[in-house]
Amino acid sequence: MNHLTDAGLALVARTTATVHVLVARLRDDRDRERGDVPGWVMITLMTAGLVAALALVAKPALTGLFQKAMATIGG
Repeated sequence: MNHLTDAGLALVARTTATVHVLVARLRDDRDRERGDVPGWVMITLMTAGLVAALALVAKPALTGLFQKAMATIGG
């Protein structure tokens, strides 16, 4: 009885692996280029958040630096 169970499990494992390989081969190449859309959205939003946070922190320093440079050039 145990021998039949092992043979059945081996058959299921081989069949599953074969189906997986066939599906991977038949899959359209365009599907591989799509990427992870929710991941890209998250990365874009996080980048925008970082830029906004840095702008809030650095704006006074950058404004002062710009005004100092303009004063040096203007005389």
